[in-house]
Amino acid sequence: MILKFTKMHGAGNDFVMLDGVRHKIELTPEQLRLLADRHFGVGCDQILIVEKTENKEADFRYLIFNADGGEVEQCGNGARCFMRFVHDQRLTTKREIVVETHGGLISPRLEQDGRVTVNMGAPIFDPARIPFDGGSGEVSETLEIAGETLNISALSMGNPHAVQVVEDIEHAPVKEAGPLIEHHPRFPKRVNASFMQVMDRHNLRLRVYERGTGETLSCGTGACAAVVAGIRRGLLDSPVNVATRGGTLTIAWDGDGAPVLMTGPAITVFSGEINL
Repeated sequence: MILKFTKMHGAGNDFVMLDGVRHKIELTPEQLRLLADRHFGVGCDQILIVEKTENKEADFRYLIFNADGGEVEQCGNGARCFMRFVHDQRLTTKREIVVETHGGLISPRLEQDGRVTVNMGAPIFDPARIPFDGGSGEVSETLEIAGETLNISALSMGNPHAVQVVEDIEHAPVKEAGPLIEHHPRFPKRVNASFMQVMDRHNLRLRVYERGTGETLSCGTGACAAVVAGIRRGLLDSPVNVATRGGTLTIAWDGDGAPVLMTGPAITVFSGEINL
């Protein structure tokens, strides 16, 4: 099976983009893992498949698969690359579209400077919808891991996030605590674990241990979740520049009930074919 693909990244969070509009694409978990493998495949954090939609409110839908072959609901950096991909591939001439995902509808817009802004929708704090067993919906929750009590903010940006504030991002226990938080039994669908250092009221640094992938250079929904958590904790004011190891994202949020707006780069690296 010969598969055409485009490799892209959004602030270092990298993707294999597949055109499921012109070509029917059905991949097994084994094939997805091969595509994502950085030694034997193309190499990426996630695989994104563009498809036609039956939703009359949307222009496209897209499917998101992590490097482990598991399907997930949402991907913020991927949404920006999605917009750039469908525009560059001439699947649309619109500069703003509506996209159906398993996490709900999102609206990416291609800016004149080449960056992409995505309306990620309003954050969700209801523990049942995150989902987060035993949660209160308050801005601060406790979580027990390895005999230690963490103070987290649990919320969903179409996918679940657990955000904690750290004093020094470089020495945060991302690789040690990240997997324990991701697989904590109180998160029945697992969770993305975010570690943020607040620099001032409009700037923070962020590292994220992503569900099904591990630590990535950047996480768009993680950046959104961190800013929302920081504003709710009284530590930040919108808009906020989020510095990740792969680049900077700008997040704006006007408070409860308002959508989160994320702006950042979407870069094409190369296109090719792979024999699966």
